[in-house]
Amino acid sequence: MRVTIDTNVFYQSLRDSRGASFFILDLILQRKIELALSTPVFLEYSSVLLREKTLNDLDLSKEDINAFLDFLVLVATPFSINYLMRPNLQDENDNLFVELAFASNSKFLITSNLKDFSSNKNLRFDSFIVISPSDYIKFWRKEYE
Repeated sequence: MRVTIDTNVFYQSLRDSRGASFFILDLILQRKIELALSTPVFLEYSSVLLREKTLNDLDLSKEDINAFLDFLVLVATPFSINYLMRPNLQDENDNLFVELAFASNSKFLITSNLKDFSSNKNLRFDSFIVISPSDYIKFWRKEYE
């Protein structure tokens, strides 16, 4: 099953190894789910995770984060975005994840910021489901464990 993952999920997985976000990261590691990745999304991951504030909060070095990013590139399936599908979400960077989810035919877009993807009531995503990490884990356990 292919998924698109918002940066905040990886941030949380690096911060706490006991939560749903880390469980999702472990599913990727075990190759039980397929991570979709595009260049713009990878650049967003890099930009956020390599911020000085993030490094301090996570108590990780740039080398640690770069190793994590290398891991993502290694396990992810790359997708090119050959068009701009601008859903006009409030945060421009959230559009990158919608484009990737659509282009990769992901079944889910996993994010901790559900409200960011539902602020425009006229916008509907029919080809994928926007879901929180905890709700995704509930789905996963019900369907696959």
